[in-house]
This record gives sequence, structure tokens and C-alpha cells, in this order.
Amino acid sequence: MTSVDERFAERVRALKPAPCDYSADLLRSLYDAQLGSRHADLAARWMQSQGHGFYTIGSAGHEGNAAVAAALRSTDPALLHYRSGAFYLARADQCGVKDGLRDILLGVAAATTEPISGGRHKVFGRHDLAIIPQTSTIASHLPRAMGVAFSMARAAKLGVPSPWPADAIVVTSFGDASANHSTATGAINAALHASYQGLPMPLLLVCEDNGLGISVRTPDGWIKQAYGSRPGLRYFDADGTDLAATLTMAMEAATFVRRNRRPAFLRLRTVRLLGHAGSDVEAAYRSTAEVAADEVLDPLLGTARRLLGADLTADEIIDLYEDKRSEAMRIAAEVSGLPQLSSAEAVAAPLRFPDPATVAQALPLRTPTTERLTLSQSINRALSDVLASYPEAMVFGEDVSRKGGVYGVTRGLQKAHGAARVFDTLLDEQSILGLALGAGVSGLLPIPEIQYLAYLHNAEDQLRGEAASLKFFSQEQYANPMVLRIAGYGYQKGFGGHFHNDDAIGVLRDIPGIVIASPSRPDDAAAMLHACAAAARSSGTVSVFLEPIALYHRRDLYDEADDAWLTPYPTEPVPIGRGRTYGGGTELTLVSFGNGVPMSLRVAARVPGVRVLDLRWLAPLPVEDLLREATATGRVLVVDETRRSGGVSEGVLAALIDHGYTGRMARVTSEDSFVPLGDAARQVLLSEETIEDAARALLKQ
Repeated sequence: MTSVDERFAERVRALKPAPCDYSADLLRSLYDAQLGSRHADLAARWMQSQGHGFYTIGSAGHEGNAAVAAALRSTDPALLHYRSGAFYLARADQCGVKDGLRDILLGVAAATTEPISGGRHKVFGRHDLAIIPQTSTIASHLPRAMGVAFSMARAAKLGVPSPWPADAIVVTSFGDASANHSTATGAINAALHASYQGLPMPLLLVCEDNGLGISVRTPDGWIKQAYGSRPGLRYFDADGTDLAATLTMAMEAATFVRRNRRPAFLRLRTVRLLGHAGSDVEAAYRSTAEVAADEVLDPLLGTARRLLGADLTADEIIDLYEDKRSEAMRIAAEVSGLPQLSSAEAVAAPLRFPDPATVAQALPLRTPTTERLTLSQSINRALSDVLASYPEAMVFGEDVSRKGGVYGVTRGLQKAHGAARVFDTLLDEQSILGLALGAGVSGLLPIPEIQYLAYLHNAEDQLRGEAASLKFFSQEQYANPMVLRIAGYGYQKGFGGHFHNDDAIGVLRDIPGIVIASPSRPDDAAAMLHACAAAARSSGTVSVFLEPIALYHRRDLYDEADDAWLTPYPTEPVPIGRGRTYGGGTELTLVSFGNGVPMSLRVAARVPGVRVLDLRWLAPLPVEDLLREATATGRVLVVDETRRSGGVSEGVLAALIDHGYTGRMARVTSEDSFVPLGDAARQVLLSEETIEDAARALLKQ
């Protein structure tokens, strides 16, 4: 037991009643949620001591957030941080769900019967409570919250069914330390940026300020200084240790947001009891007097004062406390030792790639054409087709609307499909992806654009920690369908440097469950984009669509003006995870993708006996095609324009070895270097001459 628990009864008996304008029934209901949260924290520590608990970051001291739940409707989507136990239990009570406490402790036990993640993580989430699960990455859920708030009105404008009522508001909670994170500040800025332009942004930001980020102190008054007078952001402040005061201010804040469809910031002054987590030794950075002072501010004691004022006795209040302890410990004992995920297949089941047959059924019909198109033109037409086929689809990013993109790929789309579906965003990659994440869970099909691959690195966590993980941590009850378009790779002429020529895609291949498309030729690009959109719509798939900048306007392949790299618009789908073979050479297989494909084809035209396999998909790799084409020749040269370390070739060679291929293998790659400006880029990027030399050398072996 801890001091805050041991001395609870003693402290209750020393309290003086405080008047309250709320009914005793409401107070008792919220007190029950607070008690459940507190005893879940204590039970979690007991479970850990018994070897049956695996998560002890608790909500003690933050139980005032039960009043925030009470101030909202049960259909208002909530994206909560990890000290939200009381909110979760109060929302469960609103919805008539009586097993909220069991949910929390099932999560602590990593039990497969936990209703949202199935034992994959202890998160606050449940679909029938409109609580979207969030993990512990600092503030990473705020961009998505902003995106949900934006997407409510946008879905209604497009006539697209949404899971949220038309007058719903979004609530998201975070700590005072998280409020300083660039992700939080960017998301709040994006919300204000949209609201400033008159766009609806019904977002309630709840900062639970306990003055600490693990051991690092937040300066007194900093949150109010940072957010209290921000233009366009209505600021509310409440004593989070006083349930009645919190409820009053939370209701005022929620009413403001619901009525005005504008963002508001609610700061709750809280305390942190029981330390940061079970492993935290507060004595290393806090004095005994500081800890004792916070214990006196225990929000459960604050509610007890109000209950005394509502004619409950101290003994009745203490009995409720002990009854909840008994309930929590009974449930803890019941869930301890329940089955956990017991195989890699079970753990990774939500990350499986989409079923090709399902995707094929969802593909829209396309009109055949004999006009021969460039890669840029083909992608443009495919985007237009997707927008025409799926009313929920939206294309957005930096410069994509009037300008039509830096390379003209989205030119004319806004004029054809309207500014509500093709629009520019502010220059913040985290907010672009956050908007897509929020749109995906709100019934829309987002097709965001990141202008250059190098710019994605500013926002990788939104892709890895939020987009890719949602199905994993919700057992596919939630999904954020998305087709993320990124212009990338090297070989641009006359416009270069490491920000505009980037081949660092290792960070993408490291993310479980996402599809990575890498088209080379125009017809493949259009067909693959359709497949990605269909997978997003039918399976909630997150796809990354890598577009080779240097091939956007390429017309020729072998000779100047031969127009051999132009193709008609496709009429057949390209299955996800299947490659394309060129030629029937029997001596050597060149395996490539992106810019490497036309280079390999030119080499194959000069070197007899060579066939070329275009992987097309980097995740999932087309292993079946790879093995077939490698076996056909007995020699494989992987032509990889990305870097030698962390590039694609490592995975291709590993796949061959893993599947028992015993033929000869080699690879050629670009150097482990950033891409410099001008002609110096030729020194580090893979060249056609290097490919040919390696091919001839391998043929001699």
C-alpha cells in the first residue's frame, strides 16, 4: 500500500463539507469512476508484483477527467492519453457499459480478451464508447485529433456517411510536458490555421497539468503563458482536483466548441500521485514535503468534500472506497494469468496485407484509351478516376490544388472535382498526415501528398506510430485507410540536392503492415494507384505510393524521341505484391524497381541472355515472382538505386536466401551518402555503366 491509499480514510474523516450545485446521484456516479480508476492503478501494481501485470503508468491524481467525460456526449470521439482511467470509466457508465474496470485490468494483464487491442498493449480505447485507442508516444495523437475535427464537416459537405454525429466535437487529452512537443504545437497551430480561415474545427484540447514530465518540472504558469492568450484559441482553466469545478468549466468549454465549431483549450490543474509509473522512484527528484503536499490535493478527497456537502457521511464515502477496492482486486485476481497472445501469427494478424481478391472486387471500372501517357499524366488520370469513383476520396498537400503540384501531377484536379476534395494544406508534414489519419477514421479516403521524400522524415512517427499501428492496437475495429503519395528517388537533372533527390526508404520498409508501391512505367503507376485506393477502401490499408520524380515526364527509353516509355492508360488491375517481367533471357535476371527499371532494360538490350523483373511492390515483396525469375536463369543481379546500407537490395537477397534459392547472386547500389548538388550526384548514384559491368561479370561466373 502507499501513503495516499493508507491515509485515505483518515483524511476523509478530517474533511469539512463543501456545497455543490450538482446532484448527489451525479457526484456518486463520477466518484465511482474516480474510485475505479484509482483502484485499477493499485491493482495493477499488485498484479505486477505477482508477475501477472505488465503496465503501471496510472491515472492517480488525474481522476478529475471523469468530469470532462460527463461534460461531453458519449458519441463525441475521444483520443486520450495514458492517465485517462476515470474518463474511460465515466464514458463507459454513460454508455451503459458495466465492465469498464475489467477492460482496464484486462489490458494490464495483456489478456487476449481485452476488448480493444486483444492483449497487444494497454490502451484506453473501445469502439462502442467512441474512444479511439492511442499509444504512449508523446502527443502523437494530437494531429489525428485535429484531422477528425476537420473531417466531420468535410464528410457532411461531401455527403459521405460518418461515424460521428453532425454536431459532435472531438476531445483529446495530453500532459503539460507533452504540450511542449513539436507534434502538439504543430497540431494546435494547424487547428487554429483552419479555424482562422473559417473552417469548422470542433476540437477540445484538454491539458492535464500536473507540473511534471516524468522528473522534469514545468515552470509555474507556463501553460497559461503559452496558450492562455493565443489568438483564435478560447482558453479555460479549472482546478482538476475539484470535481464540481472541473465539471462546470468542462461543460462551458464543451458548449463553446459545440456551438461555435472552434477549438478551445481546457487546462486542468492536477497532481500526479504514485509517481510516473510503478518503476519510478520519486525520491530521486522530489522532496518528501512536495509529495505530501500533492497527496492532500488528491482529487478523490476533493470529491469527498462535495459528497459530504450532499449529505453522505464520511463512513459511507470510505465504504464506497473500500467496496471498489474489493471489486478491483476481485477482477485483478480473475484476469491474472488469463491467456495472452501465444504465437507470432496471432500477434501480427491485424498487420496482414490486403487480400488480392477483395481488392480486385473493389477496383472501379476504367475507360480504356489508346492515348499514350507519361508517368505524370497517368497518375493524374488515375487520381481523377479515383476521385470520380469514390465520393469520399480527397487529394491534399502542399501546392496540389491551383498549382497542380511542383511537377504538375495534380494539375486540373481541383477544377474537375472541386476545392472541397482537392486542396492545399499548410507546410507541415505532421499536420498533413494527421489530417489524413483523422479523415480515415471519419469515413473519408485521404490521398495526401508529401512533396519530397526527404520531407517525410519530419513526420515519420505519424506514419509508423499512428497510421500503421491503429489496426494493430484495435484488432481492426478501427482503421485509417490512406494512400500516401510521395515524390522521391534521385536522378533529377538541373534541380537536385539531398532534399529533392532522396533514396532513404529504409524507414518505410521497417514499418509493419503498410503497402509500399514503387511504379516505374505509366500504366503500372495508374493500375497500382487504383489498387492502393481499392485496398484502402475495402481493407483500411495504409499504402505509400513512391513516385520516381525523374520518370514523371520521361518519354524515351532506348533512343531520343522513341517514345518507348509512354503507355496507354491501363484497363487491368495490378495485384498488390506482384511484379512485371520483361524478356525471356535465360542467363541472368536483373531485379529492380523505380529508376532502375529503365536502366536495366537498356542494359538488357546490350547484354544477351538477360531478363528484367520489376518488383513494383517493395512491401509486400513479390517473392513468388522473384523466385520464379531467379530460378529461370540461376543468376540474379539486384539493381538497387537506394543506398547499400538500409536499402532494398538487402531485403531482396534475404528473401531469396530464406526461400532456398541457391543460384548466384550479386547487387549494385547507390553509395551510403546524401545526394549532392549538380554533376557530383553521379558519383554516388547507381549508374547504368555500373549495372552493365556487374551484369557481364556475373555472366562470366
